[in-house]
Parts: sequence; C-alpha cells; structure tokens
Amino acid sequence: MRRIGSAPGVVFGTGAYLIWGLFPAFFGLLAFADSVEVVAQRIVWTLVMVLIVLAFSGRLRELIGIDAKTWRLAAVASFALSLNWGVYVYGVLSGHVVECALGYFINPLVTVAFGVVIFREKLAKAQWVALGLGALAVAVLTVDYGRPPYIALVLACSFATYGLVKKVIRLDALRGIAAEGIVAAPFALAFIAYLVFSGRTEFASSPAHTGLLLATGPVTLVPLLLFAVAAQRVPLSTMGLLQYLTPALQMAWGVAVMHEPMPASRWAGFALIWAALAIFTTDALRRARARRNSQPVVAEPT
Repeated sequence: MRRIGSAPGVVFGTGAYLIWGLFPAFFGLLAFADSVEVVAQRIVWTLVMVLIVLAFSGRLRELIGIDAKTWRLAAVASFALSLNWGVYVYGVLSGHVVECALGYFINPLVTVAFGVVIFREKLAKAQWVALGLGALAVAVLTVDYGRPPYIALVLACSFATYGLVKKVIRLDALRGIAAEGIVAAPFALAFIAYLVFSGRTEFASSPAHTGLLLATGPVTLVPLLLFAVAAQRVPLSTMGLLQYLTPALQMAWGVAVMHEPMPASRWAGFALIWAALAIFTTDALRRARARRNSQPVVAEPT
C-alpha cells in the first residue's frame, strides 16, 4: 500500500485512460444483453461498489449532508452520464467503435464550444482555428457516413455536459459518483424489475452472464478512482495529453480487431480532428507555460 501511495500521479492517470481505452473489449463481451439492460446493471453495481468503498472508509454519513441544490446538479450529471453510457454501449454492441472513439476525440473541442456559448468565454485565434477544423471534420464525416455522426456527437456533448456540472458541483469524486448513482438507481432498478417480470433479463441466465454484468461495477469505478487520484497529483496540461490515449486505443480496437471500414474520406475527417487537437493542445500547453513563467517567485526565508 505504501508503494501504491507513493506512485507518481501519471501512473494513475495512464491506468485510468488505458482501462477506458480497453472498454470496447470488455463491453463487446456483453453482446448477449440489450444495451439498456447493460446500462441499468452498470448503474446499480457501480453504486453498490462506491457505497461499499464509502462504508469501509467511514464516509457514508457524508451523503446525508448534501443540500438540495447539489442534488439537482447531481441529477443533471447523472442524466448526462447515463446518456453517455447508453450511447457508448449501443455504439460498441452495434459495431460503431470507431465512431465512439471519434466522440472522445472531439470532446475537448465541444467543451471549448460550450464555454463560448454558455459562459461567453473569449477564444484566442488558435482556438478558433481548432474549432473551425473540428466543424469541417464533422462535415466531412457527415458526407462519408451519409448522415451526421450522431453517436460521436451525443457522446461528446453528453460528456462535455457532465464535465461542466462536475466543475461546479461541490462534491468530491466518491460522493459525486454515489450521488449520481442514487439519483439514477430508481430508474435502473425499475427497468431491471420490468425485465425480470417479463422474463427478458440476462442477469441470471448463466453464471458467465451474471459475472460479466456484475463486473460492470468495478470496471466502471476503478478508472474513475484512478482518475480522481491522478487529477490531484498531475498538472492539467499532462492530463490533457493523456486523455487522447483512450480514443486512440478505442479507434485501434475498432480498426484492427473489429475490422470496421475506414475509407479514405473517413481518414480525412479524422486527420482534420487530429490537426484541430494538435493546434488546441499546443496552444493550451503554451498558455500553461506562460502562466507558470509569469507567477512571481517567492524567496524562501533564510
């Protein structure tokens, strides 16, 4: 435990993004169940896991003190995350892993766009160029797919919404996950009960199916906890670079393992996204470096 506690934060961050990047491999094993049942089971077992962690750490009482405004914010976060989970599982099970990866590639650009629209933030020229390239990429991919990349856009927008709420909600990682699960659990349990009474649930159909659905809890919670630890130890600029590991792995899985088609026009769309991200990330790193250099140096007492 001492070794784990002293590990550099980048190890925790890399672990979180690696696990998220391998999600297509895990959720592909759940093709025996309907995507909505997978999400419902995931909500329930993630909540069970986080409540166990809070209980062992003596923090269950902290949930009682959450005020009404925070519960409302948790409800918004819960809806956004549940939508994200549902669309992602549907995308994986329906053979659209590459489009799911696209959603997480464009997520940073959507977050910036939300800042402009919602908070009236002013952007630098480099950020406007990145947004323009991102919009052009979506147009190219719309022509390629013959439709807008709905899965990618919903994933990006829902996760950006979730991120915005997490910035203002006054809850730490564990209590936030617990509050979101408590809000969503009644709906998830109601749907599971419907499946049970209609004889359509896959939960108890076999030991393997039961085990895989149970595993959605720890598989969801572990990377979230790793991410929470990393966020406290690693600069945001480093986390910003690490986040691209997840969609890169997911895209590699979709192309190399699932053999999803990647015509030249689709590669062109992704190339525009990567160019936008390169400009966006370079500008963010430059700004972070400038802020560090501009901070006054405080002399240590002699």
